[in-house]
Amino acid sequence: MEFNPALSIAEKSPEGPNKPFAEKPIMVFWETTRACLLSCVHCRASAIKEPLPGELTTEEGLRLIDQVASFGKPSPIIVFTGGDPLLRKDLFELLSHASDAGVRFALSPAVTELLSYDALKRIKEAGVSAVSISLDGANAETHDSIRRIDGTFQRTVQAMKDAVSVGLNIQVNTAIMKSNYTELPQLFHLIKGLGVKTWELFFLVKVGRGSGVEDLAPEEVESVCNFLYDASFYGLMVRTVEAPFIRRVAKERQESGDYWKDERYQRLRRDLLQAEGEPVGHSTIGPRGTLDGDGILFVGYDGAISPGGLVPVTIGNVKTESLASVYRDSELLRSIRSRAMSGACGMCSFIEICGGSRARAYAYHQDPLSSDPACFYGTGGHS
Repeated sequence: MEFNPALSIAEKSPEGPNKPFAEKPIMVFWETTRACLLSCVHCRASAIKEPLPGELTTEEGLRLIDQVASFGKPSPIIVFTGGDPLLRKDLFELLSHASDAGVRFALSPAVTELLSYDALKRIKEAGVSAVSISLDGANAETHDSIRRIDGTFQRTVQAMKDAVSVGLNIQVNTAIMKSNYTELPQLFHLIKGLGVKTWELFFLVKVGRGSGVEDLAPEEVESVCNFLYDASFYGLMVRTVEAPFIRRVAKERQESGDYWKDERYQRLRRDLLQAEGEPVGHSTIGPRGTLDGDGILFVGYDGAISPGGLVPVTIGNVKTESLASVYRDSELLRSIRSRAMSGACGMCSFIEICGGSRARAYAYHQDPLSSDPACFYGTGGHS
């Protein structure tokens, strides 16, 4: 049986299953560096070639790992992200320390020449539980236009094959935007054929370089969520980032069986059935998930703590404060976990299982507790 950190932590929460992440998050994302050799159009950060001043030192990074361990067992999973964590010369020292501390960890490298077959073997030997690799299109034209470096699509597909061959658990991350969402059935078919087990889809939030990228209208978001619900019946774990309303879609579909009627969804569904045939099995979309600040915590390159990587609200710093104390005592995080939202999100009957994207609420309204404008239900589309 695959390890389920959400279940393990929820079972041990003193708040019980309705507040499973009150005492500890599932995952702590650590932006190990801003340095990155890519320059993707949708990136939240203005990535650079060299580390920024103030980046956590090796010693500070080791202490951060100890702070994650101090949450208690089972500890949150550390996701080493960036920028590109492979640009940190001390990366494998940090991974070794996490292993020695009994903290599970995952890695989110950029697909550059640094992500070689030998590097993937070394990552596997370090004990990484999963590696996430980004693929944003079903062909080179789409993916390379988003990643802005020719040849990235072929390098990415090869990295996925290499990772599977050395025994790594691979998660494919896909950023969804206006320019690529119609390719999702073909992309699903591609990654499924490569032996990928987890597909995580990031619904664009207009921050950083992504501010100039055209995101989806609420009707398109609803269509994509209904498509992903269908795709979740084919044996892959399907997860979303900044789209918690997929749990509302799944609940509605399970209870009524009705399909979303929009033609954009119907096209996606037809393409999926053409590529994969009729589905078998059960949906992999769970009834309860995380939000930024509720099961998720983010530590920036300089130690700044925020609810998530796309919610630029600093609530502390690991250089001077306890990560566990900030997570448990922050007024903002307590409000998120108690679902003290305003607007349509605050009045929604699905607030407990969804809660809306706190990152998108902040990007549009400068308030992480306001309503999520991408939700079709919240815009009055449902009676």
